Amino acid sequence: MTTTNRDYDLICVGGGIMSASLALLLKLIDPDLKILILERLDKVSQESTKAWNNAGTGHSAFCELNYTPQDDNGNVDISKAIRIFQEFEKSKQFWAYLVNQGLLTDPKSFIHSIPHHAWVRGKEDVDFLKKRFETMTSEFMFENMQFSEDHSKMKQWFPLIMKNRDQDEVMAATRMELGTGVNFGNLTKHYFRILEEKFKVPVLRNKEVKDIDPDGPEDWTAEVEDLVTGEKTYYDAEHIFIGAGGGALPLLQKVEIDEKEGYGGFPVSGQWLFCKNRDLVEKHHAKVYSKAGPEAPPMSVPHLDARYINGKKELLFGPFAGFSTKFLKEGSVLDLPQSIKFDNIPSMWGVFWHNLPLTKYLLKQVSMDHKDRVEDLRVFIKDAKPEDWELKVAGQRVQIIKRDEEQGGTLEFGTDVVHSRDGKITALLGASPGASVAVNIMLEVMQIAFPEKLENHVIKQKLERMIPFWNRDVREDEQKFKEVQKGTSQTLELEALH
Repeated sequence: MTTTNRDYDLICVGGGIMSASLALLLKLIDPDLKILILERLDKVSQESTKAWNNAGTGHSAFCELNYTPQDDNGNVDISKAIRIFQEFEKSKQFWAYLVNQGLLTDPKSFIHSIPHHAWVRGKEDVDFLKKRFETMTSEFMFENMQFSEDHSKMKQWFPLIMKNRDQDEVMAATRMELGTGVNFGNLTKHYFRILEEKFKVPVLRNKEVKDIDPDGPEDWTAEVEDLVTGEKTYYDAEHIFIGAGGGALPLLQKVEIDEKEGYGGFPVSGQWLFCKNRDLVEKHHAKVYSKAGPEAPPMSVPHLDARYINGKKELLFGPFAGFSTKFLKEGSVLDLPQSIKFDNIPSMWGVFWHNLPLTKYLLKQVSMDHKDRVEDLRVFIKDAKPEDWELKVAGQRVQIIKRDEEQGGTLEFGTDVVHSRDGKITALLGASPGASVAVNIMLEVMQIAFPEKLENHVIKQKLERMIPFWNRDVREDEQKFKEVQKGTSQTLELEALH
């Protein structure tokens, strides 16, 4: 049996942070928009958005050393750090607006203050960290960053890591007390509650989008299967956003737009060591990031993380890479082989050929056992005991592979908005910093798909109230930004900047 529903302005595919952010932003600026959200699982926020399945770090570039590369002349490039910092601040401004409007009622249910640290060992890395600190603190947004090579100071910052350290060991760390931990799973559930209860947006679960086809010159039709009854329904919309995490690529490949050509993806499973010893959990209140190994991808930066999940503080270490051909945790083992198409074979082969060290790294990761992982943990916690930790499989990440004229294909670390020329179809591919900068990414999607709205004077004023720096560089008005940042911290009940 098939039925047809028509006349949606926007269909969002996927029940995660991206679809929820886009739908909520649009309904807040234009309540009359007709929006439909489709999720293939029986609950929202179960894949990459789920608390156990992502890093839970409010990515602000305070501690992520891969966001501040060093060139051959020793100069540290902080341009990406400045960009990510500003993008996360937009997320915080949006959340504070929702709290002030009474739409979110308990900030502690999704965000906590957790200091962010970068920590390195050895003279070469200490010199890099010091230069990074000096470069970053020249910008006012990072002026409160602290740096220390003093063991006693670092013992105050993260005592669990400093326990039993040799006083002669060369190391250094930076600290930003403005750092946060975010439960994006809870936040996304809050978003969907607002959408369903306040704006009456239908959020249909157990609905898998099988195909997307053009319906005349203006609209698109989504073919949707009910995974409980098997019934097919066809929904028409002027715009379709594909925000289905790892599931976005296979669906995008079915859409008849030229811009999808050459895209591929490579799935990597995230895994964490999860601490079962509550005494240890209580001894660490920080996010401590170090440097990835020489052959490891940026997404593998090792870190020891305090997180709040289901109202309780947890302690995790990782990530470790696993391998599955699935693009989603609840996906199919055929996802990877079925994603290989004639147009992306050169991209896939080029990435494989030019990233042999990465292949070697992944093979090594996959072959690790519990003893090997605990040995890696002992770089951070010298007396770590295997029985205090167990392995948890986190979400699937699909790294973007793009066509490249010289190498055939390149591996992209980050997020990419792929869209049709007219903006009617938009799709989000990629991973970190992902959820942290969802608000900024969805503002970009709105600019592509609904440019006429963002040019409207009344809507601009609404966005200005919601996200004061939505279209401005914070360096244009330092005093105003600091006032906004302080108010945001107070509203979100964060400890720093009160």
